[in-house]
Amino acid sequence: MSAYLVEGGRPLDGSVRIHGAKNSVLPILAACLLVPGECVVRNCPDLSDVTASLDILRHLGCAVRREGDAVIVDASAPTGWDVPDDLMREMRSSVIFLGAVLGRMGQADLCAPGGCELGPRPIDLHLAAMRSLGAVIAEAGGGLHCTGGLRGADIVFSLPSVGATENAMLAAVAAEGDTTITNAAREPEIVDLQQFLCAMGADVHGAGSSVITIRGGKRLHGGAYAVMGDRIVAATYLAAAASAGGTVEVTGVDWRHLSTVTAVLAEAGCTLTSTPERILLRCQAPLRGVRPVRTAPYPGFPTDAQAPLMAALCKGTGCSVFVENIFESRYRHVDELCRMGAEIQVEGRVAVVYGVPRLHAAQVRSTDLRGGAALVVAALGAEGESIVTGIHHVERGYQDLPGDLRLLGASVRRT
Repeated sequence: MSAYLVEGGRPLDGSVRIHGAKNSVLPILAACLLVPGECVVRNCPDLSDVTASLDILRHLGCAVRREGDAVIVDASAPTGWDVPDDLMREMRSSVIFLGAVLGRMGQADLCAPGGCELGPRPIDLHLAAMRSLGAVIAEAGGGLHCTGGLRGADIVFSLPSVGATENAMLAAVAAEGDTTITNAAREPEIVDLQQFLCAMGADVHGAGSSVITIRGGKRLHGGAYAVMGDRIVAATYLAAAASAGGTVEVTGVDWRHLSTVTAVLAEAGCTLTSTPERILLRCQAPLRGVRPVRTAPYPGFPTDAQAPLMAALCKGTGCSVFVENIFESRYRHVDELCRMGAEIQVEGRVAVVYGVPRLHAAQVRSTDLRGGAALVVAALGAEGESIVTGIHHVERGYQDLPGDLRLLGASVRRT
């Protein structure tokens, strides 16, 4: 059984460069399938979710290789349109291949995706978008069989789903005619996907706003693109510094994408300095309670940063309230934090954190990606050596969490 051994009680100090964003690179890799040529995706993190995406591309007939932090995908002659059950179950984001496979191959066979268990995450908005573009979708036995030529359409989402927005963009690029996506998600990762598509010859505008327009049917070509830095990884390392104390710099990430997180850390007593690709945090005193933190679609507070920030606020003074508005089951890390001495009460979507003077080491288990990272954040601020198991969840989104933290002076090792 693999685990992280974390020796707490050491202030952090140093600088770390943030790797490419998981939530950005996965739809970009799916988009490579639309390009009849070679795409070079730079700043591509080495994550288990990325490995799963590359396995899907290989299964579909693409040539794939990695050279350092770059992945080269040649989709000149794809041969498949099905994604088998074992590959789909590797990650929840595998559904992002629906729009790309359907757009490139004219049909797609997929099953229900896997990934972290964070409560119901239906793909009905994805399917509605495909149907709006002219797809015929048959659902049977947990599988999807999609056929039909795609044509431009007006797509209106009932809520700004990130995955559904990305899937609609990919399918619309391959469709004939113009598409307008209304109530689109506004996350920076959607802007990154638009920039990649445009670099490959697509005509996409409006990402970052609630309305995205796509002129479909453009002939795409190969090219190179560098993925944006991972804002959630950066938020995690800033929370780690807030938990353990010290001075930490993160680089390679746009501070504007983290403004809601850094605002809460500043309210808790940290001192932050930001430039376009750098954030410096100093924490030299116990954290204090903050006003209620409510997760929301971008530009609101990111749900993925909720758990690491909660872990940091467990040790300190005062009371902090979290309201989780995105996922139903995103407090699974709470019981594990309480094993370390935290005082947290949960009622439905609300968690109340009462700061305590100290946390103690414990053996804890990760049950999801960000919750696992939160346990490491708490362990860095605890007294003694903690053991964090279930780290395969963490490695879905952090390329080398122990290595990065050691750069900051932490004692963390994988065993």
